[in-house]
Amino acid sequence: MTSQPYLQPDPLSSHSEHSSGSPQLPSPQQPGDEIRFESTFRDPAGQLQLTSTHALRRIYPAAVDEAHAFLASPLRKALERSGDLIPTEIVQPGADSATPGGGLWLRHPLVDPISYPWEWTTGQWRAAAELTLRLAGQAIRAGWTLKDATPLNILFKGGRPVLVDVLSFEKRDPHSSVWLAYGQFVRTFLLPLVAEKLLSWPLQATLFSRDGYEPRTIYNALGPLQRLNPDLLDVVTLATVFEESGGKGSKAKPQKKPTTTDPELAAHILAKRIARLSKQIGRAARSETTSRWSGYQQAAAHYRPADTEEKKRFVAAVLERCHPARVLDIGANTGTYSLLAAEAGAEVVALDSDTGAIEALWRTASEQSKPITALVANIARPTPAAGWRNREQLSLLDRLTGKFDLVLMLAVIHHLILREQIPLPHIADLCASLTRRWLVLEWVPPSDPMYQEWLRGRDDLYGNLSEDDLTLAFAPFFRVVDRMELGNRRVLFLLERNHAGEPDEGTSPR
Repeated sequence: MTSQPYLQPDPLSSHSEHSSGSPQLPSPQQPGDEIRFESTFRDPAGQLQLTSTHALRRIYPAAVDEAHAFLASPLRKALERSGDLIPTEIVQPGADSATPGGGLWLRHPLVDPISYPWEWTTGQWRAAAELTLRLAGQAIRAGWTLKDATPLNILFKGGRPVLVDVLSFEKRDPHSSVWLAYGQFVRTFLLPLVAEKLLSWPLQATLFSRDGYEPRTIYNALGPLQRLNPDLLDVVTLATVFEESGGKGSKAKPQKKPTTTDPELAAHILAKRIARLSKQIGRAARSETTSRWSGYQQAAAHYRPADTEEKKRFVAAVLERCHPARVLDIGANTGTYSLLAAEAGAEVVALDSDTGAIEALWRTASEQSKPITALVANIARPTPAAGWRNREQLSLLDRLTGKFDLVLMLAVIHHLILREQIPLPHIADLCASLTRRWLVLEWVPPSDPMYQEWLRGRDDLYGNLSEDDLTLAFAPFFRVVDRMELGNRRVLFLLERNHAGEPDEGTSPR
């Protein structure tokens, strides 16, 4: 059973497969009120309490000794030094109102935003799997075991995965040659990658499979020759056959856990099993692919080099002028402007619905150690809340609303108008909810080739939209600070939220 992992201070939900039971809907924050409490119902070891700056974890008495032992271990110190494990500090109970007496209290720094596996690319999924196997191997060598192996215990700090569930470690029986989390790892990490590569099941579909895919499900979908693939023989074909044979006849006798009198042999068997899983993950992960939009920046015929350079200079000047600490890049594509924002000192969250484009951005951010969290997401169809009572995983908008000093929406608005049929006032309202102050917007006029391509005979509806329509729709929320028209007639705006931060009375979108 997985313990409740680290969470950011957002309402209602947790990130792990162990999450809040009957959480209280957050009331409006009062001055000085930084505590948002959230209990757990899947995890018998403890509960979480969230503040504006940290995540606090209360460990119940029955789990205190094991938690103390791990926190005092060289393994924990090594994993924190490497950055593979979320840092933890012990908090004295009763030190403040957030940590009343009783039990053991732990404090973790925040990772914001939370990202879920169904918002990851193949490369991110593989990186999270490889981290999990690496930690499992290190734990075995140190006399511990990773008892949980699910992508829901991993968050991305920029481009790097980090394990956020410190209660996933427990002391290992030195004579046991079984990794108890093996089946969970196969179901939740390996088989989704197999399904994506061989069956074209998108990783986003794992939103509906909390405990991953069963071997039988994959077996039934594969062809006869695919079932004989050496990499799938044990985890899919034989697993399905054994399941079927075990369900026939008289009740099966309880099986003893494989053990050996030689601890070194037991550790060797475990290490070999983890090494095989690592190879299977590498071969199951779909190789890097291109998509329609992953080459957009290079192939966009409606942008001359001079237009592109002008656009970059405008955005760079805005970043220098506004000095945003946090930037949201909507429709980031391969990340030209996300990287500009990161180089200007901002932490960036980059969204795009095109997996190939986000994969390219994630790889670049990871290789260059840029503070960019790249998510596969469509702002017009944002990831919904999910899990028990829709409270185990936050919706995308819950994780993004009001978190950014500056929002970039470049070459996006015509997608929202023509492909999603979102009225301009609603787009303005969304932008106002996401940014605390600044918005950089690119207006694409109806004369633009891309606009014409998607207009598709709907001239009466969208063919006459003008820049005046845009400014009128955004005026209740923003004022225009700067404007620049490119040579291709696209227009860049720097907008600032109105001082009240809310639309004038009577101007809500209809």
